[in-house]
Amino acid sequence: MTRVARLIFPKRLDRKTPSHFSPSPLPAVTEISSMDISSVLQGGYQHPLSRSWQARRHLTKGMFMYPIFITDEPDASVDIPSLPGQRRWGVNKLEEFLGPLVQKGLKSVILFGVPLKCTKDDRGTPADDPEGPVIQAIRKLRTLFPALYIACDVCLCEYTSHGHCGVFRVDGSIDPEPSAGRIAEVALAYARAGAHCVAPSDMMDGRVKAIKRALIDGGYGNQCTLMSYAAKFASSLYGPFRDAAGSAPAFGDRKCYQLPPQAKGLARRAILRDVGEGADIIMVKPAMPYLDIIQDAAQLAPNHPLACYQVSGEYAMIVAGARAGVYDLRTMAYESVESFIRAGCGLILTYFTPQFLDWLDE
Repeated sequence: MTRVARLIFPKRLDRKTPSHFSPSPLPAVTEISSMDISSVLQGGYQHPLSRSWQARRHLTKGMFMYPIFITDEPDASVDIPSLPGQRRWGVNKLEEFLGPLVQKGLKSVILFGVPLKCTKDDRGTPADDPEGPVIQAIRKLRTLFPALYIACDVCLCEYTSHGHCGVFRVDGSIDPEPSAGRIAEVALAYARAGAHCVAPSDMMDGRVKAIKRALIDGGYGNQCTLMSYAAKFASSLYGPFRDAAGSAPAFGDRKCYQLPPQAKGLARRAILRDVGEGADIIMVKPAMPYLDIIQDAAQLAPNHPLACYQVSGEYAMIVAGARAGVYDLRTMAYESVESFIRAGCGLILTYFTPQFLDWLDE
C-alpha cells in the first residue's frame, strides 16, 4: 500500500534529492497557452450560416407589432410628412391597407386613435366613444382578419382638450387616482369591443392595478392581455408621433409623469411595480437609447414577455440617415432591431414592420 501511494504521490523535490536529477521536458506543443487558442474566434463565424448561429434568438415575423393610426374620417388615407411612409387611416381603408400585410404574415397591430372631428374635454370623453375610431377599428378588424392580434394603446392625450394623459386637479396638477380610474374605463371599453390587448401609455401611478381590476370585474381578466408601458421616458424622440396623433400638450410638458432619461433606478422600480400590479407584458419606450433598461427589465421580470417600442423619432432618424447615404436602410433597420433582441426583447413595436415582412422572406 505504501509503495502504491508513493507511485501516485511522489515526494517533493528537496535538498535530499540528487543534484543530477531533472524532470523530463514537456512536449513542445504545450508551450501554446490556452489564451492563444481561445483568442481564435473567427473560425466560428466565417460562413454566413455559422454567423447566424451566434445569435441567441432569431427574428421572426411574430416578433413585430405594427403601430397604425386610426382617424375618425372613415375614408381617410393621409400622409404623415414627419413619419415617412406612414399614414392616418379611416376604418373603410383598413381592408385594402392591412390585407396585403396579413397575407405576408403580419401577426399583430397596435391601434392609436386620431380623433379630428370630435369635441374634446378635460376628461377625454371621446376615448371610449362606441362610435370613435379605435372601437370602430377593433370591430372591423375582428371581422376582416380573425387571426390578427389587436392591441390598443390606452391614453387620454389624443382626446383631452389640454393634450395631457390624465385628469387635472383644480390647482392645475395631475390627479393620479381619477386619472388611473378613467384610463381603466377606456381599457375596459376596448376589451369589450374585442381587443386582445390593452396597453396603457399614460404613466399614471396605479393605472396597471386599476386596469387589471376593471378587466377582472368586467369579466375580461382572462381574455385580455395587459401590456404596460412600464418604463416610458420623457424623450425628444416622440415628435413625429405627436404630429401623427395630434397629441402635443396644449401647455407644459409630460416630464412630471414620464420618466427622466437619466432615471435608471426609477425605471427599475416602475418595472417591478407594474409586474406586482398585474401587467402581463412589460414594455420599454423608446428602445435604442434605453438598451440598458431593456436588459434590466429582462432580469427584473424574467417570467414576463418583454416588449420595446422603436418610436417615431428613432424610425425617422434611421430613414433620414439612409436617404442621406449614411448607411443602407435595410442593414441599419436590422442592426437596430437585433440590438433589441440581444438586450432581451421578444416583441418589437416598429414602423419598419411592413419591410420586415418582406425582408424575412428573402
